[in-house]
Amino acid sequence: MTDDIYHSDFQLGPDLKGKRIVVAMSGGVDSSVVAALAARTGAETIGVTLQLYDHGSAVKRAGACCAGQDIRDARAVADKLGIAHYVFDHESRFRESVIDHFADEYMAGRTPIPCVRCNMGVKFTDLFRLARELGADCLATGHYVRRVEGPSGAELHRAADPARDQSYFLFATTQDQLDFLRFPLGGMPKPQVRAIAQEMGLIVALKPDSQDICFVPDGDYASVVRKIRPDAEIGGDIVHLDGRILGQHKGLIHYTVGQRKGLEVGGQPVPLYVIRLDAATQRVIVGPRAALAVPAARIIDANWLCDIGNRSVMAKVRSMSRPVPARLEGEWLRFDTPEYGVAPGQAAVLYDGDRVLGGGWIEETIAVEMASAA
Repeated sequence: MTDDIYHSDFQLGPDLKGKRIVVAMSGGVDSSVVAALAARTGAETIGVTLQLYDHGSAVKRAGACCAGQDIRDARAVADKLGIAHYVFDHESRFRESVIDHFADEYMAGRTPIPCVRCNMGVKFTDLFRLARELGADCLATGHYVRRVEGPSGAELHRAADPARDQSYFLFATTQDQLDFLRFPLGGMPKPQVRAIAQEMGLIVALKPDSQDICFVPDGDYASVVRKIRPDAEIGGDIVHLDGRILGQHKGLIHYTVGQRKGLEVGGQPVPLYVIRLDAATQRVIVGPRAALAVPAARIIDANWLCDIGNRSVMAKVRSMSRPVPARLEGEWLRFDTPEYGVAPGQAAVLYDGDRVLGGGWIEETIAVEMASAA
């Protein structure tokens, strides 16, 4: 294998001898390769792992403590590379700032994104403090996103591989954080990352990528919310947009905006979708797909990485959706064409080409008129 495959710019200048790089090591292949690339530069490399949750408890299976296995994998990689490795217990902070918030949002009829909350708090804020205390010149992570030096400083850009891009989850990265962060994998396709891991004999080379929210490994969000908030399953009416009561539900935590399956209100002339969740009345509001169309959404708690102003942008309102043309007018994001499945609690991330301009949290949406939904 040629040296070209190992090339990754940590943006610390041409000579990294005497530099110190702290790598956030999760125990997966991506962060392990970042540590390997950092060690190859000649910089002093230190791996840091945050213990965040008890995976065994989450899946209710004895001996299934994936958090423990991930930590062991990170330590084994660090030993292989000959770098220092530290583990810090942040489980209680993770529960308070991420898991509890996740449960509360579902109970409020919103659709949370815990990965963004984790990046905003435990991961970046706490890792930044730790990295600076360790005297690091930068903090490197395995995220698939690019840091580009622009005319006015560091910019956040989408990954070169659109299938791996994680910029949607990093919109809340502040400029101060971006100045200190490095993302060495942003320009690489995933097969190249795995090839590096195999060539270097890392035990995680063939380790599967994590697919679910880390504390919801089996995808059963409701069971996690139920465990944290035992009063979560308060039933109520399933109501059509025209006011008809179509049935009963067993709790808002079982539904999200745009959901079609699991409504159990058969015999309807057209397929019905969850249009919105009313936590005040514990009602699930349903209607035809056309009623999901949203012309505008109000975003709050925004984080901007440049002077945004009132301008035309490309907006992404779900992690798996494509960016669509929109215009920002104050707090309101107005779509050129009504967008589907825009849910309070999700994020709206704005782009100019590949550059991430920033984003905010969707607080409310403008509903289509009933006449246009019929």
